[in-house]
Amino acid sequence: MRVIDSHTGGQPTRVIVEGGPDLGTGPLPERLARFRSDHDRYRTASVLEPKCADAMVGALLCEPHDPACAAGVIFFNTSGYLGMCGHGTIGLAATLAWLGRLDPGQHRIDTPVGPIELELLGPSAARFENVESYRLHADVTVDVPGLGPVSGDVAWGGNWFFLTDAAPVPLERDNIPALTAAARAVRRALSAAGVTGTGGAEIDHVEFFGPSPAQGANSRNFVLCPGGAYDRSPCGTGTSAKLACLAARGLLAPGQDWVQESIIGSRFEARYRTAPGGGIVPSIAGTAHVFADTRLVVQDEDPFRWGIV
Repeated sequence: MRVIDSHTGGQPTRVIVEGGPDLGTGPLPERLARFRSDHDRYRTASVLEPKCADAMVGALLCEPHDPACAAGVIFFNTSGYLGMCGHGTIGLAATLAWLGRLDPGQHRIDTPVGPIELELLGPSAARFENVESYRLHADVTVDVPGLGPVSGDVAWGGNWFFLTDAAPVPLERDNIPALTAAARAVRRALSAAGVTGTGGAEIDHVEFFGPSPAQGANSRNFVLCPGGAYDRSPCGTGTSAKLACLAARGLLAPGQDWVQESIIGSRFEARYRTAPGGGIVPSIAGTAHVFADTRLVVQDEDPFRWGIV
């Protein structure tokens, strides 16, 4: 497989551009289902150890189902598949620009949760309009062993999030191990309490947030991803979920800028417009940088050729 690696604010994306599985044609949700059921070893071979590290998000470049789209993409990570990935979308834009397949300007990208609008601002910068996002539940409280009662909101930003300002330690780099352990405990507590997204969907992302000590940022976050790694970027879908919660509380007006900072200090610039259905359409801008163009080799005699599962 030929893959292009980039990072968006420190969070890596690996795009399979050649040699991936043949998923046929049809809507992206159908092709994602075929990927999951028939070709999952391509996921494990490309993002699991020993070829990769826990933080990597993978993306399979596909022909779009919607002819108005410039490309199609299916996102995945070490634990499974993602409906949408914000940092990965910016990484995909930088990858397509690096390959000479995307010029500056407006484009559409087909994803399993629907087409998204993308503006390539430069070789390493992009802004995308995410899928419609919304807050589902406000002020949900769960009892978390070791932490006690934790309250937060449940919101959709392309993935399901539980967002809370009840971080047990300051949002600083030195506290990443403690924040990871706390976020895992919160996720287990949500599952045990039966707190879900729409249709019983698992809440697989936990976001702690609070004030940023740095100039120019509205908030700093720590996001735990489904595979257990933390998001080095401010998290595009997490920022979308955050905007939905702010909008629902009347704390951020349409078109008003919001600067979201990650636990390592990288930033996204965000705003939203109101959606007809009552939710919001977030707009997220950030930068990504390509750092590798390589081929992954699968040898028959390699006992871990499909990854350490």
